[in-house]
Amino acid sequence: MSEKIKVLGISGSLRKHSKNMALLRASVELNPENMEIEIFGLEDIPFYNQDLDNEDNLPKAVQMFKEKITASHSLLIASPEYNHSVTGILKNAIDWASTPYSNSPLNKKPYAVMGVSGGASGTIRSQLHFRQIAAENNMFGMNKPEIYVTMGKSKFNEKDELTDEPTRERLKKFLEAFYEWTLRNL
Repeated sequence: MSEKIKVLGISGSLRKHSKNMALLRASVELNPENMEIEIFGLEDIPFYNQDLDNEDNLPKAVQMFKEKITASHSLLIASPEYNHSVTGILKNAIDWASTPYSNSPLNKKPYAVMGVSGGASGTIRSQLHFRQIAAENNMFGMNKPEIYVTMGKSKFNEKDELTDEPTRERLKKFLEAFYEWTLRNL
């Protein structure tokens, strides 16, 4: 494994102490040697408006987001589950990135999805829904292994550092598999 891959990490949460953002930061810490993860925040991306979705009006944050997706080899998504689905902020960002459909930076982009919840479901339904959205955009999702972090508050300390050792080990294996998945789908 000598090829360095660039991964764009995206959190579907805007919360200051988001456990999903903390999971992305833990991924940066635990990633394989030949993987570089850059986290991109979605807080500046406006609501999708087709009137602005052209070269003359495209918001700067959206333009930057699309450029970051294009420059990355793959995407690492960490998102909570809201109402049995992905968060609005994540869906909104994907809506922006998916156009124009003929030249979307999401097309054939490898990705992995993971999530942290405060309960026992561990974002299972939101991950399934994200896979539907990704399939519509012809993205290549890693199916196994999966990361559903349950009872999230007990897995992170007061500094939002992932301290649960079994979860850290699962995350390392997940990231190693994601590295291989990305290489196979470049």
